[in-house]
Parts: sequence; C-alpha cells; structure tokens
Amino acid sequence: MTELLLKQLGIAAAIVLVFLILRKIFVRYLFSLILKLSRRSPTELDTSFLTAFQKPLTTFIAILGVYVASLYLPLTPAVDVFILQIFRALIIIFIAWGLYNLISSAVLMQELSSKFNIQVDPILIPFLTKLFQFIIIALSITIVAQEWGYDVNGFIAGLGLGGLAIALAAKDTVANIFGGFVIITDKPFSVGDWIETSGVEGTVEELSFRSTRIRAFANALVTVPNSVLANQAITNWTRMGKRQVFFHLGVTYTTPRVKLQRCVDRIQNLLVQHDGVHKDLILVKFDTFGASSLDIFIYFFTITTKWGEFMAVKEDINFKIMKILEEESVSVAFPSRSLYFETPLPAATPTEETSS
Repeated sequence: MTELLLKQLGIAAAIVLVFLILRKIFVRYLFSLILKLSRRSPTELDTSFLTAFQKPLTTFIAILGVYVASLYLPLTPAVDVFILQIFRALIIIFIAWGLYNLISSAVLMQELSSKFNIQVDPILIPFLTKLFQFIIIALSITIVAQEWGYDVNGFIAGLGLGGLAIALAAKDTVANIFGGFVIITDKPFSVGDWIETSGVEGTVEELSFRSTRIRAFANALVTVPNSVLANQAITNWTRMGKRQVFFHLGVTYTTPRVKLQRCVDRIQNLLVQHDGVHKDLILVKFDTFGASSLDIFIYFFTITTKWGEFMAVKEDINFKIMKILEEESVSVAFPSRSLYFETPLPAATPTEETSS
C-alpha cells in the first residue's frame, strides 16, 4: 500500500514537472513564434489578443498540471469534486483575466471602430473601457458564484431591497456617474482639449466614472468630480477655431493728423497681408482721445490657436508695427500729467561757487 502511494505521488510530481517544462517551452519558443507571426497581420488585434492572454494562459498550464496530477492521487470522491470545482472556477477567472487585459488595450476599440466604420470620440474610450471591465468582473463573479452553488437571484433580490439605503449612502458616487454620462452626451470637450472652468484650466487627460483628470499648465494633475464639472460653465479653447487679439496703441498728442491717418492705414494693410492673420474681421481705427494719448484700436484674429505659434504671430506683428511708427516718426505715448500752480513758484537762486 505504501509503495502504491509512493508510486502515485511520484507520477503526480512527474506530471507537474512535465507541465512546468511545457509551460517554459511554450513561453520561450512557441508563444514567441506565434506572436512573431501575428505581427505580420495587417491589424494589431491579433497581437493584442495574444499579449492579453499570455499570462492567463501560462498560469493555466501550471494549474492544469496540478489538476491532472491530482487525478493520480488516492483522494476521496468529495475531494475530487471540490478540486474540480476549483479548477472550473479558475478557468472562468483566467478567461475573465484575459478579456480584462484585452479590454484595457486601446487597440481593441480602435480596431472595432475602424472595422464597423464608427467614429468613437477619444473621451469615450477610457469610459467604455472601465464600463466593460466592470461588466467582465461582475459576470465572472456571478458565474463563479453559480459554479459553487450560490443563489445569485436571491442576492440580486436582496440588492433590490437594500437599493434605497445604498443609493442614499452613495449619492455622491451616483451623481458623479450621471455627471459623466452628461459630459459624454453633451461632449463639451474631448481628451487632449484645453478647457477652462471657474476652478481649473488645463488639458483633459482622462474621463472616468467618478471624475475627470485635467493636467494644469503648471503640470499638476487636477481631479474634478464629474458632478461638479457637469454643472459648471466650460470654456473649450481648443475649439475656438481662431484666436483673438485686441489692444489700444497710444501715440503722443503731438502726432499730426496726416501721420496718424497714415499709421492707421499702414497697420490695416499689414494685418490684411499677414499670413498668420485671419481675414474675416480686421479692425484698425482711431478710437479715442485718451487721457495722455491718441488711441488706435487694433482688433484681429490669428489663424493658429496653438499658444507658441500664436505668440510668434503676435511678436512679428508688434515688431512690424514698431517699424511703421519709426518710419513715420511717431512716438508711443506714456502716461503723463501736467500740473499748473495758481501762484508761481519762486525762482531758484543759483548756488554760489566756492573759491578754490
């Protein structure tokens, strides 16, 4: 009896060892070959599928070896049934693991949208990814629970009875989820857009169930609850199409009318001919008699909305305006004030020279 038991234990150990060797061969040679062949495919979906299931599959090979080895052990029928239930539950977990990894890859969403010719907004990808991941986890837990004989229907009914209490306890979470749906429906911004609200300004990085992550210009990551963001006025600077520039150019009161008119005309012509200026609306007008200057109002839009290019266009125009003023011998005014005394001040006496 002891020899038979030792023989069975030896066979079981040998089976486990063989499967571990097969696992190593599969990872090092066979899987690498399959992965190399999949990269020749015109799409990246095959490669993403193999990469997602690599770890679950290699772990499953080791678990399969343990399960096959247990069949050669003198166990009771009850223990055999228990081991079988564990094995079947692990199969479900490994499949869910692979699908979870596959959903996490952005390639799947891109391939499906291109295959079915559906335009998916980039802001939906992280949101849908988390939604599908939640569904996969919920389904896998439900199937595993049913595998172990638990009544899932009773559990769901219990959730229905306690739904009011859960909703009251998690009202902020529910509000954030609905806020996320409002943002997705209205689409006030997308991932990568530069937005501004009353509390934050920066580039949108991610939209999740609970919050939206915005990268501020100071490179800090700001997390804003969706319920708060959905109820705020959002300025999307990325979608402005063109960028506004306006200012007053003040010149001295000694500037002759003819020269002032010539400056206005030349600045207008400069903006009309400039490649970086949008031609829809350009205003250059002698606007007001200011407190210490004659004010020329300049209003236009740049074609580019990118900050660096926008500043380059503004700089170029400013230099050219300075050149026009220099050529016309017109000076830029600065704030000044004249004081008049009702009683003249006494004349200053010259300082006596000291004898050497």
